[in-house]
Amino acid sequence: MNQSVIRALSLLNLFTEETPELTLKELASKASLPKPTAYRLLTTLERLDYLYKSKENEHDSRYRLGLKLLELGELVSGQLEVRGIALPFMKQLGREINEVIHLVIVYQNRATYIEKVDSTRPLRLNTRVGKSTPLYIGSGPKLLLAHMPTGRQKEIIESEPLKPYKNNQQLKPDELWKELSIIRTKGYAYSVGEQDLDTTGISYPIYDFRNEVSASLTVSGLSRYFEGEHLSHIKEQTKQTALKVSEKLGYQLVEEQQR
Repeated sequence: MNQSVIRALSLLNLFTEETPELTLKELASKASLPKPTAYRLLTTLERLDYLYKSKENEHDSRYRLGLKLLELGELVSGQLEVRGIALPFMKQLGREINEVIHLVIVYQNRATYIEKVDSTRPLRLNTRVGKSTPLYIGSGPKLLLAHMPTGRQKEIIESEPLKPYKNNQQLKPDELWKELSIIRTKGYAYSVGEQDLDTTGISYPIYDFRNEVSASLTVSGLSRYFEGEHLSHIKEQTKQTALKVSEKLGYQLVEEQQR
């Protein structure tokens, strides 16, 4: 394990509600670190906005937790909130359509599956809670990629060669750009055989209180069931479920989208 990382995190853990501000001397003493070592770690944490100096003089410096921790805390809180809010609706949707339901978010420029509701069908999908995949494979990941700012999309698409789908189809960047545009226009994503052979996925966006896409509600199942009236039923029920979750997160449907 990286000792420098452990020492830096141990310094952050010394701040509490009772002691929101600590001096360099206090931090070094509590962490059992030499003062120069503590100062070096604190300077790095300050530079990265995990700490800030509330006061400095020739004898000692005083530190408080920085805004970066607030940013990360809000991110984690938002992810936990959407999971907790979405799960009852996902279970209800599962009872309605009897297909596998996933909740997908973006984490470190990849798609991460944070919740799953199984169906009663004899179906084995290559998915699990905690699974991480590229953002260009599968309807859920691609829906999230489609709603990102263009600069971030470009960074992700160009960061490495695009991997082929399970059906051995090799995706080209220009084809992916066209598909992302179609997803934004239609309002949902559709995939066949990309993560698992003979399966289809349909995904709708979940919006947060900023009216930004925070997660993808994804339905997956054997492709033979995603046809005709059942397909129309899946799409409508998934769309309405995603909207219900969004409203619980504070999303307000704008007038243009209501038409």
